[in-house]
This record gives sequence, structure tokens and C-alpha cells, in this order.
Amino acid sequence: SPPLPGRLAVFPLFLLALLLGLASLLWLQLSCSGEGPAPGGGGGQSRGAPRQPCPAPAPLLPAEEEEVSWGPHRLALLVPFRERFEELLAFVPYMHRFLSKKRIRHRILILNQVDHFRFNRASLINVGFLESGNDTDYIAMHDVDLLPLNEQLDYSFPEAGPFHVASPELHPLYHYKTYVGGILLLTKQHYEMCNGMSNRFWGWGREDDEFYRRIKGAGLQVRRPSGITTGYETFQHLHDPAWRKRDQKRIAAQKQEQFKVDREGGLNNVRYQIESRTALSVAGAPCTVLNVLLDCDTNETPWCVFG
Repeated sequence: SPPLPGRLAVFPLFLLALLLGLASLLWLQLSCSGEGPAPGGGGGQSRGAPRQPCPAPAPLLPAEEEEVSWGPHRLALLVPFRERFEELLAFVPYMHRFLSKKRIRHRILILNQVDHFRFNRASLINVGFLESGNDTDYIAMHDVDLLPLNEQLDYSFPEAGPFHVASPELHPLYHYKTYVGGILLLTKQHYEMCNGMSNRFWGWGREDDEFYRRIKGAGLQVRRPSGITTGYETFQHLHDPAWRKRDQKRIAAQKQEQFKVDREGGLNNVRYQIESRTALSVAGAPCTVLNVLLDCDTNETPWCVFG
């Protein structure tokens, strides 16, 4: 056996790994508990207001156990993502527990944009739809910084039409009647009827407003939750605008384009490559990370580049 000093040399590394693990668990607990001040002013709360408590976590279930009696449908939870790792650490285990407790068969797909263009939420959702596989039959466009706190919220198969979980009367920030962002469920058939989302929206915002027009143009009606009494306390918004600025830059050509309906593009012309596909477990919750390289025609949308 190796000499005793060699064994002792391993102990500091083990101790460091243990401390890092404990620190991660502590951060996840504080990120959605009443133990400390909220990091930002989201949801109309002032800095320093107590955070909303998270429901007690349900036990994690092995993936094979969800197949037994949870019904015929499976949700692809599509999460557009870039450089928001601390939110992802909270999101994946929370949503896996939330959906498992509701007996929703699901796959969590993290759509990580790794190119050098501006963030394109809509294109990432198109990519997630195309890469979600034949074992899922409906999707949720889901922001990584929005956690549902009310277990009465419906994530089941939206057979009657698009179902907007984060409706204007419940979302902590956006309250206009045509809002369909945050969390929106659609069957794959209905998403194809809309030709997906427009790929022309680089930077933050407006893509969901254009998608609302696509929904209407496809003859579909947006449905929303009823009987939810928790109001603006229905969700926890993790985003802190004080230290995570959104890319809201608009050049002149983009300002002219942002209120138009894109009648040409969508699922049919999204250009991308999957750099890698990695199965991960976050605090025991499974997800798949797709590293996505989007492509941009700078003649068509010159605002896709920074500067």
C-alpha cells in the first residue's frame, strides 16, 4: 500500500470537494427560500424583500418509473440558455420535481447557444423542437428564470390549443393581454401549423409578440389558467437585472423590423449545428444539454452581431 503521507495528500482535495458540494446546496436553498434578501427587483418587489418560499421538494423518481401509469403524452421542456449557470442549477431539479409530482412525463432540453452571435431565443426554441425526438408530442417554451410556485398550474397536453401558463394576470413582470412569453405549451402539431417562431429576433424581446400573431394567423386560440388565486405570487422570477443586463440594443434597421410579422421564416429555415449533446444530472434530476451553433445571414439580419 502507498505510504501514509500520500494518503494524507488526498485529504485536502476531498475536503475541498465536500465544501464545494455543501456550498452549492446552500446556494440552491437560499435561491428560493425566505432565508435571505432577494437579489433583484423582479416582480415589483423592492431590493431586500424576502424571497417567496419554494414548495417542499418531492422525491426524485428514476426515469423508468414515469413510464408505468403517467399517460400517453410526453413533454419536451425547451429552455433557451446562455451563461446563466446559477439559474440552471436551481431550475432543473425544481422543474423535474414539479412535473414528476404532477405525473407529467417529460424531457428537459437545455438549448445552450455557444456561437458568437447575439442571443436568439426563438431560433433556439425552433432547434429544440427539431431535436426533441419522436418520443415527445408537446413542448413547453420555458424561461430558465421562471419557477412555478402554484401546484395547480396545468402542464398537461394542450390538446385544445396553445396554453399560456405564465399568463399576464399571473406573471410578475408582464401584464399586457397579448403576452405569450415566459411559459407556453403547444402540441407539436400546433407548433408546426405556426411554422415555429421567427428567426429574425436577435437580442432580447419581441419574438413572443410576433409569435402571438402567428398563433392567431394559424386559427388557434390561446388559453390561460383559471381558478388560480395566487396572483403575482404564482411564480418566482430569479432574474436579477442589476447584475445580469439584457441585450436590448436596437439598431435602426432592427427597430423597423421588430413590429412586422415574418411570413417567410421559422422552422423551415432555421440554420444551426449541434456542437455536442450531453446528458447531465443536476442534484439527481436528468436533463440534456445541446450546445447549439446558430448561423446568421448578416445581409438579411445585420443586427445578429455585436457592435
